[in-house]
Amino acid sequence: MASQNVNTRPPLPQAETPTLSIVVPMFNEADVLPFLFDRLCSFLENLGESYEIICVNDGSTDATTGLLAEAHKRDNRIKVLNFSRNFGKEVALTAGLDFASGQAVVPIDADLQDPPELIETFLEKWREGYDVVYAVRRHRDTDTAMKRWSAIRFYKVINRLSGVPIPADTGDFRLMDQRVVRAIVQLREQNRFMKGLFAWVGFRHTEVAYDRPERAAGKTKFNYWRLWNFALDGITGFSTVPLRIAGYIGMLTALAAIIYGIFLISRTLVYGADVPGYASLMVAVLLIGGLQLVVLGVIGEYLGRLYSEAQKRPLYIVESSLGLEPQDSHSP
Repeated sequence: MASQNVNTRPPLPQAETPTLSIVVPMFNEADVLPFLFDRLCSFLENLGESYEIICVNDGSTDATTGLLAEAHKRDNRIKVLNFSRNFGKEVALTAGLDFASGQAVVPIDADLQDPPELIETFLEKWREGYDVVYAVRRHRDTDTAMKRWSAIRFYKVINRLSGVPIPADTGDFRLMDQRVVRAIVQLREQNRFMKGLFAWVGFRHTEVAYDRPERAAGKTKFNYWRLWNFALDGITGFSTVPLRIAGYIGMLTALAAIIYGIFLISRTLVYGADVPGYASLMVAVLLIGGLQLVVLGVIGEYLGRLYSEAQKRPLYIVESSLGLEPQDSHSP
């Protein structure tokens, strides 16, 4: 494909090609949906740009499915993908990008912690020639002390280990040119860390600072266990350094064992044989055994991801859709 000048933009949109595609992954968000559509649709109408809203229902078990159907009846620009089960937010976001047809695509959370009004600033930056405009939190005052500390540590660790710099305090809320989206949807790995994939494809980008408010309604679906697994996916998906560290641990342990063995042999030659202490023996056995388990665990993380990729299963299954043509009922 011929390269496109970053300072040029496509011509004015035709009726079938909206300027904006808003992608909203959601799981059990019935409490917040009325607030979401009221605020988001009102803003988009005043913005004066053609748009579509793609709601990806990630296997919700509350009233979300019915509310989305009602919203589509009221406004056919609200389009819906219903998954056959819960596949996770990263996959739901991927599905929204797969179906987005707008010249620019904006993922946004359903809980209104991503203020829709910031999209106007995104558009201004986009028309200046930027392909990606992402929102960066000014502060984390609404988070717990533990969550703030873990977020700081995570971004420091992953940016030290990964060859792709990932902006700190940045979520999925951003505007992406359609050509960026086309690049991202080609990346079909099973264990998806979307912040890393957004950064990996590159393109010309800039940031916009904002204050993240509290949820408009409902409860967060991300507990500390899910955040821990999310961090593991990010680190193992964008760095092989943990494997190297595991190898270094093994080599250092083997070297220490050799040195200790030489020490024992030398002592025996000088002082004669004696009965080794039970405590030192147990410490050595437990230490080496524990290190082996750690190394095997790190290798297992990567091996498990290789197994998932080898299965070649689709990322998601679409049970039904409203206003969108299904792509053979699953992702390409």
